[in-house]
Amino acid sequence: MSLQKRPAAAPAAKSLVNWELAAKTAAALAPAGPDLSGSDISSAVDNLRRMADKSVPHVHEISQLEAARDLRDSEVLVVDRASWARANTQSFSVMLDPGLRALAAKAAESAGKAPGSSGAAVSATVTGAQLGGALAFLSSKVLGQYDPFAALAPTASAKAQASGGRLLLVAPNIITVERELKVDPSDFRLWVCLHEQTHRVQFAAAPWLRHHMLGEIEKLGTLLVGDSENFGERLLQSAKELGSKRNRPAEAGTAVEPGRGSVLDLLQNPEQKASLSQLTAVMSLLEGHANVVMDGVDASVVPTVRTIRQRFNNRGKERGAIEKFIRNLMGLDAKMRQYSDGARFVRQVVAIAGMDGFNNVWTRAENLPTESEIHDARLWVERMGL
Repeated sequence: MSLQKRPAAAPAAKSLVNWELAAKTAAALAPAGPDLSGSDISSAVDNLRRMADKSVPHVHEISQLEAARDLRDSEVLVVDRASWARANTQSFSVMLDPGLRALAAKAAESAGKAPGSSGAAVSATVTGAQLGGALAFLSSKVLGQYDPFAALAPTASAKAQASGGRLLLVAPNIITVERELKVDPSDFRLWVCLHEQTHRVQFAAAPWLRHHMLGEIEKLGTLLVGDSENFGERLLQSAKELGSKRNRPAEAGTAVEPGRGSVLDLLQNPEQKASLSQLTAVMSLLEGHANVVMDGVDASVVPTVRTIRQRFNNRGKERGAIEKFIRNLMGLDAKMRQYSDGARFVRQVVAIAGMDGFNNVWTRAENLPTESEIHDARLWVERMGL
C-alpha cells in the first residue's frame, strides 16, 4: 500500500509545540510500572506477541473481513509507557500540523512578530511540557492502540513508512490490569488483542480511512483556529467551571452530567459542532466494532472470558476523585460512551442486514454513518438500501 507522506512541518508549525520536550516530559512523569524481573519482562513480551498473532484468525472469523486473512499492512510493537508516549507525540505532530501552521501564522500576524521569535519558543516549551504531562497520565491507562498515522510522521522510521501504521501493546498496563483483576494473563492478553487487532483490520480493509480522518481533523482544526480568540476565552471559563466542580462536594446519589466541563464543551460554532459530530461518528464506529468483535468470542476461544468481562467492566467504579476529574477534563468518559454507542449500532445493523451488510461501511467514506445514524441504526440501513 502506498502512502503519500506529508511534507515536513514548516518552522511556524514546529514553533508552537516542542514535541521532543513533550516526549521527554511524559517519560519522566509516567508512573512506574509493575515490578518485574528481566526474564518476566521477556516472557510477557513473547506471550503478548503470540496472543496478538493468535487473535487475528478470530478477528477474521467474526468480522468476515478479508483484510484479516493475511494481515501485513502494519507493525505490531510491544512497548513501555515512555515509548507509547513518544509514539503519540509523533502521531499528534501529524494530526495537528495543519492547524498548528494556521494558528502560528495567525498569532504571528496579530503580534507582528516572526513565528520563530523568543516568545514563540517559550510558548512551545510550555505547550510541550503541558502535553507531556497529559501523555504521562494517559500512558498508564492505555492497554493498546492502533496508530494509523505513524507512517506519515516526518520522524517515522523507514520500516514504519513502508507500512500502513503500527499496533502498540502497552505491556506494563496490561500486566497491571490483569493483576488487579486477578484474571488469567494469557486469556486477558488475547482478549485485549482481539480489540486492538480489529482496529488494525479496519484500516487494512479501508485504506482510504486514515486520510479521511486526517481531513476531518484538519477541517476541525481550521475552524478552531478561525475562532481562536473566543476559543481561548471559553477554555479559561471551562477550566474555572471544572475547578469549581472539583472543589464542590457531590450530593449523595448524583453524578456529574456526562460530557459537561470537558474540552468538548468548548465547541460552540455550528460548523465546529458538525465537524466534531463527523469525527465522533467515525470513532464510535471504530471502537464499537472492535468491542463487538472482542465480545464475539466465547469460552472456546478465551476460557475465562465471562470473568474478564465482568471484572473489567466494574473497574471504572473504583476510580479516585482526581482521576475522575482528569478524565472529565480530557473527555475520556465521553470516549467510553463511544464504545457502547458504536457497539449498539453495529449489533443493530448486523441483526437487520447481517455482517455482509454491515461491512459495506468499509467500502467508501460516503458509507460511514453519521452521528444520528449511530444512535438510530435503521437510518443507516435505509440509506444504504439494505
